[in-house]
Amino acid sequence: MLSNTQMPSLKTVVSTAASAAATAMVIRSVARDLIPREFQSYFFLKLRGLLSGYFSNQVTMIVEEYDGLYPNQLFQSAELYLATVIRPDTRRFRVTKPEKQKQIMVWMEKNEEVSDEFCGVRFRWRLMSHQVPAKHVANPDDSFPGSTLKTEVRFFELVFHKKLKDKVINEYLPHILEKSKILKEENRTLKLWTLKNDRMMGGPRRNPWNSVNLDHPATFDTLAMEADAKKTVMEDLQRFVKRKDFYRRVGKAWKRGYLLFGPPGTGKSSLIAAMANYLNFDVYDLELTDIRGNSQLRDLLISTANRSILVVEDIDCTIELQDRKVAALKAARPMDPFGHSVHGSAGITLSGMLNFIDGLWSSCGDERIIIFTTNHKEKLDAALLRPGRMDVHIHMSYCTPCGFKMLAKNYLRITEHPLFSDIELLIGTKKVSPAEVGEQLMKSEEAEVALRGLVEFLEAKKEIEEVKDGEVEEKESGSSEGVTQVEKKGGNEEVTSVSRVILGTP
Repeated sequence: MLSNTQMPSLKTVVSTAASAAATAMVIRSVARDLIPREFQSYFFLKLRGLLSGYFSNQVTMIVEEYDGLYPNQLFQSAELYLATVIRPDTRRFRVTKPEKQKQIMVWMEKNEEVSDEFCGVRFRWRLMSHQVPAKHVANPDDSFPGSTLKTEVRFFELVFHKKLKDKVINEYLPHILEKSKILKEENRTLKLWTLKNDRMMGGPRRNPWNSVNLDHPATFDTLAMEADAKKTVMEDLQRFVKRKDFYRRVGKAWKRGYLLFGPPGTGKSSLIAAMANYLNFDVYDLELTDIRGNSQLRDLLISTANRSILVVEDIDCTIELQDRKVAALKAARPMDPFGHSVHGSAGITLSGMLNFIDGLWSSCGDERIIIFTTNHKEKLDAALLRPGRMDVHIHMSYCTPCGFKMLAKNYLRITEHPLFSDIELLIGTKKVSPAEVGEQLMKSEEAEVALRGLVEFLEAKKEIEEVKDGEVEEKESGSSEGVTQVEKKGGNEEVTSVSRVILGTP
């Protein structure tokens, strides 16, 4: 037993505790006065982590925003993922609305902590931040290439039990990467990318594409297209996006080529928009007349993103692919001091276009769809049309009775009317595009007025076509333009205006 002289008195204990408390208050007061506010939370959290480290089995993993000069994909994925686990009782969080995005984004705020549960284990995340001297780093937004000025360093602290390190690295972090990829696709706003006018300036790292929001409302539900053809296209798209492992196994680039052909106004652009909305893919509109040569065409291809649709419209009109003597034509044309043809797209050859579609450079990306459109399929070189380059051929026909009913439903919100039979009869015998039918239906919101106007338009068109029928038949005798490919059975060559889809090897 300790003697009374060895046992500290109650007065001494209280005095010591009071002195320690006063010292702590003084230190805290001085820290508040001398340490900037943005560093206070960081300082005390680090102090708490330092002290607790000696008495805990918890370890901390650091995920910095940048890996050297370039964005850290894991940080971006964690930021997007943790936005979905912010609890309702969270008192501070950050919201943003980017100019080119439709949705308001919710993010974890600096110096805040959230918990996440994975496979029955709870993990703690903290978003830390501190000021650094200004420096330039790579811009994470592809639409604004180059660098941006940073005066702040952000990083996540992931706290977990030390025995879970392997589980975190091999299971938890891959789970976050995969989940964030899905979230990014679900939340993103579709973009329509076009070539910049100044793309030749700014050096090789400059992004040659400029984007706007793709707000086209077309869907497969609203397309004036035969139901069977729509179903075939949708099934082909679904099969394509699900077959990554299959393409890898058979040694093929994960891409799909489509050819949309048929007369003007039959909905080729609307079908492209419907495909983009269906797959949630961005669209790159490639104007071949603005490209000087094969090397620039290659550079543009590899600068497009995965999960995108690359569109080349009116391919028969933009470059001379139907002529295999392009080299001779190019040699006869004047060249600039850099060896480029002064006539722009004359530098693109058939060989360059074929390499663009299915050469080695076409494999520099995944999950891409390339769509070509033309009004004259017969003008294209056969080398372009084979499977592996243009896998799916879709004939966009003139309006059919089924297509008319879809247009009437879209424009007038009706599915039946006494005039339908007359209109279907006229449409079935004469060539009228869905665009022409839609234009007539737009002239009045009253169904009766709009449909009677359409009947008058079709009758007038019928009279004009009957007068010129002989001339038209003579011009179309060797051409399939505007007519669905006909299968001749028993001498019956009756033409039916039905959209037809020809599938190649998936």
